[in-house]
Amino acid sequence: MRNALVPELSIRGVLLTMHDGRTNLANDVVREVRRYFPDKVFSTIIPRNVRLAEAPSYGQPISIYAPSSAGAEAYAALAQEILVKDGVEVQVPQV
Repeated sequence: MRNALVPELSIRGVLLTMHDGRTNLANDVVREVRRYFPDKVFSTIIPRNVRLAEAPSYGQPISIYAPSSAGAEAYAALAQEILVKDGVEVQVPQV
């Protein structure tokens, strides 16, 4: 892609998804990916979450379908992480 169409294209980061922290395998994968791409892996990890799997069936983003679910909170944290890395001041609303 980069060579043919967009020479300035680069990988922004590696996002770990469908993570089940209860399993040794999932935790081993996180360690290996972070070891292999030390400066490219986002801190935020998206967990395996039933609500995330259901949301597309209802034609809704997770932030609308189940905003307080672990998946929605993880994607919100990812958005915040990206904004902070871009130098955008992020104010987290008080709950």
